[in-house]
Amino acid sequence: MTPEHASDLVARVCALAPVIPVLVVEDAGQAEPLARALVAGGLPALEVTLRTPAALEAIRLMAAVEGGVVGAGTLLTERDVEAAKEAGATFGVSPGATRRLLDAAEANDLPLLPGAATPSEAMALLERGYSVQKFFPAEANGGIPTLRAWAGPLPQVRFCPTGGVGAANARDYLALSNVICVGGSWVAPAAALRAGDWGAVTALAAEAAALPRA
Repeated sequence: MTPEHASDLVARVCALAPVIPVLVVEDAGQAEPLARALVAGGLPALEVTLRTPAALEAIRLMAAVEGGVVGAGTLLTERDVEAAKEAGATFGVSPGATRRLLDAAEANDLPLLPGAATPSEAMALLERGYSVQKFFPAEANGGIPTLRAWAGPLPQVRFCPTGGVGAANARDYLALSNVICVGGSWVAPAAALRAGDWGAVTALAAEAAALPRA
C-alpha cells in the first residue's frame, strides 16, 4: 500500500464522524457493548490503544460489530502493526513515526495515521506521501494556535489532534480549516465502562457526533 493510498483511506475513516474515540480497554468483555454503544451514538470509527493485555482481543470483538470501523492505536513497532492487522484492525494510529514503522504499515496494507509534533515531522511525513496526520500531544504542543499557524505553510496536511482534546475544546479544534477530526477518550469514561453504563456512552457519543466541522 502506498502512503498516498493509505492517507486516502484514513481520510475516509476520519470523515465518518468528527470524533474518533480513543479507547483503553482493560476488560475484553466490555469490547462488544462498548463498540455498539459508540456506533449507536454516531461514532463508527474506533481506536483501541495497544496499552493493555486485552487490546488485541478487544479489536477482534469490536471488528464484528456491525457499522463499526475498528483501528489500533499506540502502534510503536513492526510487531504491533502485524498483530493489529491479524486482530482485524482496518487502520492504525501512532503517536509518532519511524521509517521502520511506516515500512511495516505499508508492507502489511494497514492504513496508518502517523503522528507529528513539529513542522519538520509533518514535512517529512508529507514528503513520504502522508497528507493526513495525527497532531500529538495536541495541547502540550501548543494546541489550536499551533495548528492555526501551521495552516499557512502546510495547507496540504490535514490533522487529527489528540491529547488533551475533550468536550470543552473539541468544537474549537474542529473549527480549524486543517483539522479533519479529533481524537479523545471523553466519550468513553472509565467510570461508565466499569459500571457498564452503555446508555451514558451512547449519549456522550451522540453529543460528539453532532459537533460541527469547518
